[in-house]
Amino acid sequence: MLSSRAQKIKPSPTLAIDARAKAMKASGIDVINFGVGEPDFDTPDNIKEAACRAIREGFTKYTPVGGIDPLKDAIIKKFHADNNLTYKREEIVVSCGAKHSLYNIAQALYGPGDEVIIPSPYWVSYPDQVLLNDAKPVFVRTLEKDSFMVKPEALEAAITDRTKALILNSPSNPTGMLYDRKTLEQIATLAVRHNFYVISDEIYEKLVYGGAAHISIASLDDEVKARTIVVNGLSKSHAMTGWRLGYAAGPADVIKAMTNIQSQSTSNPTSITQKAAVEALSGPQDFIAIMRSEFDKRRTFIVHELNTIPGMRCMTPNGAFYAFPNAADIYGSRFRDTTIASSTHLALYLLEEAKVALVPGDAFGDDNYLRISYATSLEDITKGMDRIRQAVRNLGPAT
Repeated sequence: MLSSRAQKIKPSPTLAIDARAKAMKASGIDVINFGVGEPDFDTPDNIKEAACRAIREGFTKYTPVGGIDPLKDAIIKKFHADNNLTYKREEIVVSCGAKHSLYNIAQALYGPGDEVIIPSPYWVSYPDQVLLNDAKPVFVRTLEKDSFMVKPEALEAAITDRTKALILNSPSNPTGMLYDRKTLEQIATLAVRHNFYVISDEIYEKLVYGGAAHISIASLDDEVKARTIVVNGLSKSHAMTGWRLGYAAGPADVIKAMTNIQSQSTSNPTSITQKAAVEALSGPQDFIAIMRSEFDKRRTFIVHELNTIPGMRCMTPNGAFYAFPNAADIYGSRFRDTTIASSTHLALYLLEEAKVALVPGDAFGDDNYLRISYATSLEDITKGMDRIRQAVRNLGPAT
């Protein structure tokens, strides 16, 4: 029999949708895939060459569990340059992706009786990582009218003497929204007053648009920095999803615990990827601006198109590469003998009838929405929007 821990969790719905879309494509079906959060750009050549060089030079053995010193130093320089944050090597750990970093944090901090506050909508893995470590996820709903930022009064109402941490994701997956300085300052005040950790997931930091600025909550003052673990990686910023390289920075005791846990699970991240990561962080950064500019064009186009589809409305995200349209007005419509009653019903209808893959908002904690990744070509976005529009028009009224 499976453990009770294993029975608490479910597979990632985003990866499940992506797998189904790819299987349909492999069978010859023309599917437009808006499901997975993966840049469609190739990893820059200088990064690939650094990996090839590492192989040629025989850098293929075990490394220190928490990452090689040159990579830690490159991460430290990045934090100082980009976020005005100062860390030491013992305050940095490198892992097999930002998801791995988040899981190591969960293992190091959470336990039975602990509560972890998660603003909703949320990235799908946050609640399950909390549950896997015998703690309780506490959801605080955020609203579109507030740009999906958690209201300080709602956050404070959720805090108890069992609150261990808050998971903060800015820019956000799935909403694409970015926390402003004022709200971050209010959250920081609560973290210090009530003495809980802030897990700041900043993986989309480099993908912000329209003059918006990313601010790390850890940079606000030393008191909140002492309670913050910042998580980041190279998957989104450098199109390195398959390389599996993430990192975390925070209090030395937490980082040491994460490193010890990693030593008993995966050991070190791939040696070759670490060398590539040094180049990614220390080499030319012009690729990021090129990619961001292209995402910005797609963002503008897809939001406009979504707002022309009957029954949908979509606010303009200022970060990441997701649109998060509200589709609740479509619910109750019918197709043949089936009623579209939820985001899951609508997503399945669009996959089967329009051959468009996207993720239902229910997976992220808000059934009124859909998540659409625009990390694909403008040609595919145009085709996909036309298919969605026609599929919605084909729905009949509720009976």
